[in-house]
Amino acid sequence: MRRSTRGRWAAAVTCLALAACGSGDSILQAGNEPPPPVPSTAPPAPTVPGQTTVPATTLPPQTTVPRPLDSLPRCETAALDEAAAGGPVEILFWHGLSNELGRELDRLTEAYNASQDRVRVRAEFQGGYDQTIDKYLQSDTANRPDLVQMPDYTVQLMVDTKSIVPVQACAEDAGWSPEDILPSALDAYATESVQWAMPFNVSNPVLYYNKRIFRAAGLDPERPPLTLAEVSEFGRVIRDSGAAAYGIVLDSAPDSGGGWFLEQWLAKEGERYADNDNGRSAPATRVLFDSPTAVALATELQSVVRDGAGIYIGENPSAQDNLLKLADSSEPATMTIGTSSALGPVLQFVAGGIIPGAVPEDIGVGPMPSPNGAPGVLIGGAALWLTAGRGDEKVAAAWDYITYLVSPQVQSEWAAATGYVPINAQALSFEPIKSLYETDPRFAVPYEQVVAAADDPAFRGPVLGPMREVRVTAAAAMARILSGEDPATALGEAAALANALLADYNARR
Repeated sequence: MRRSTRGRWAAAVTCLALAACGSGDSILQAGNEPPPPVPSTAPPAPTVPGQTTVPATTLPPQTTVPRPLDSLPRCETAALDEAAAGGPVEILFWHGLSNELGRELDRLTEAYNASQDRVRVRAEFQGGYDQTIDKYLQSDTANRPDLVQMPDYTVQLMVDTKSIVPVQACAEDAGWSPEDILPSALDAYATESVQWAMPFNVSNPVLYYNKRIFRAAGLDPERPPLTLAEVSEFGRVIRDSGAAAYGIVLDSAPDSGGGWFLEQWLAKEGERYADNDNGRSAPATRVLFDSPTAVALATELQSVVRDGAGIYIGENPSAQDNLLKLADSSEPATMTIGTSSALGPVLQFVAGGIIPGAVPEDIGVGPMPSPNGAPGVLIGGAALWLTAGRGDEKVAAAWDYITYLVSPQVQSEWAAATGYVPINAQALSFEPIKSLYETDPRFAVPYEQVVAAADDPAFRGPVLGPMREVRVTAAAAMARILSGEDPATALGEAAALANALLADYNARR
């Protein structure tokens, strides 16, 4: 397993310069007086008459490279012990999970509150991820929560708010080891040698398909397509057999087929989405999703629709239109790619009869198909961020709640109820996920995709300040392509617009 973050939180790390907002200085120097220069040589030796002069001994440079963490807000976890002596510390937690996911998070929060008397968490749903992002950015420190859930595409944006206590600071102060947390999940929220946030609800794209239609078309229901070529082949077989009207459903939503999936497909091809190692070794200055590889990928997706092996349903505004197409009574489709976090709800809906004649066991789950069938995925979902300036006791209380949410037992319960990936590897030894993975391998597919990701910068995903806007730009290009326009032209124009967004953001930083 990779150890790019795991096991290194308490060690000295190499400082990577990050331009401070508007100053052009390193984030470690912004607002601070520069240290005095350290002499590199000893004073010259005195000259004695009749004696040969001995050259001064050259000393090695005496410099100390500061850790990026040392310049960031601190975490005093002992503050909770002192504050809780006078009663429980109350903290506010903003999140963007609704429906079944939100109810399960509420259940875990209530269980945490009941399990101890030092902290009381008030969890508030903000209407979704976008609403949570906007409300946080528009609020000042006094009006912000003590803990906030933010999706994977906000990493650079959150870092640049300079309003965060890195979870690494709390982990080091408490002597808490991240040894059991999946390395790729940690890597997704680590930049500049700092672990900024704690991954919590980790998801990735999987293939949902109707096994009944596979059987009717003469396909093996236990062998879903792994490559885009197989997706096309299976779709034509299904259509020609009359088992269903369409093979796969494709959409162009920013958080699925138009944006997020494009990032996933490029990673599977070993391609960067942006320069400077996806913005992780230095701020990204341009996107790379108009590369020849990306154009070939988009062309292949376009051919799936053009050749009748699939159907394009547009932007999928409900985030469920692709899944509902599988339940279309007149012209049903057979396959679609969707987030693994929908697995629990999908099986519940099928049990309720949404697909005529189908039962939950008829729904297959396979790895996300890709051009070359490569395993592994980027980390999706969201993480937990600690807000600075709210008081040491609030930060310490929020950290205590975080350690509860990522504990093996809680992650086991969370994953089994939702379809999210358990980020604590020890959770697989705890019920109910232990038995669920053994009796229903469908739930294990997202986890297996995470641990199969290559140790390569491409699989750490893009970290761009205007990532949300860049995804919208890419999604608009994919909509044009799936509607029949030239892939090279659409992606080229989208990349030019995305580069302008990056240039504007970097100038304002």
